[in-house]
Amino acid sequence: MELRKSERKRAKIKMALQGPAGAGKTYSALLLAKGLSDGDYSKIAIIDTESGSADLYAHLGDYNVLTLKSPYSPERYIEAIEVCEKAGVEVIILDSITHCWEFLLDFHSSLTGNSFTNWNKVTPRQKAFTDKILQSSSHIIATIRTKQDYVLNNRDGKYVPEKVGLKAVQRDGIDYEFTLVFDIDIKHNATASKDRTGLFMDKPEFTINSSTGRKLLSWSRSKASIPEVKSKIEECSNLNELRQLYRSCPEISKQLEKDFIAKKDFLNQIINKNTQQNGISNSYK
Repeated sequence: MELRKSERKRAKIKMALQGPAGAGKTYSALLLAKGLSDGDYSKIAIIDTESGSADLYAHLGDYNVLTLKSPYSPERYIEAIEVCEKAGVEVIILDSITHCWEFLLDFHSSLTGNSFTNWNKVTPRQKAFTDKILQSSSHIIATIRTKQDYVLNNRDGKYVPEKVGLKAVQRDGIDYEFTLVFDIDIKHNATASKDRTGLFMDKPEFTINSSTGRKLLSWSRSKASIPEVKSKIEECSNLNELRQLYRSCPEISKQLEKDFIAKKDFLNQIINKNTQQNGISNSYK
């Protein structure tokens, strides 16, 4: 065991792109990978389960393709990731991980006995798969298909299905495992539904390109330390600057929660004081 100081440079991006068919998940993943690899396509590999869709964009550059055929078991995904890691690949695209979940659902339905307890034979395999993604020495970009989700609402004594948006075709809660999750619509617009980097959350929708990947690469390489962030907190002159600083380094921000709150309270006091002074001066006009 070794105790060390946290270092952003050790971080590897683990992200997901989820959207319906035709949203451009594979193409967007390749552009992200280009940025994350500093423009070197030879350091990118696609583990392709989408019937050769990875080769459709060969004109972009000489990236690597590993075709994964049925059965799409978690163990075969893990083996494919290890092949890419041993080859020194820096960015691995899993296109897509929906097939892995569909395999596990089929496996579960084939089991005899109690359906609930049979999940004990499924969950460890899914966990091994997600653990491999999280522990990989490479950046990982996973694409996930989405489908229309429904809920049953009671109308005049009858339960009627109603659309409630799109749902990822993967195990519930899979998004919690990733550093960043982009939702991509059919018009290729992306929004962040989860963002531990603080770079994209609450930002307007946009189209993913290689500069998006470069931003993530820069974030993963940054060496922001607690003393540096403390100094930046003191330099913040307004609440917007303080808010952006908090989002830019979420891991360190959690450790400096009290410092951020103290600075926020101080800035609010200044705002309230100025408001009161303006109110007094205006009353004499």
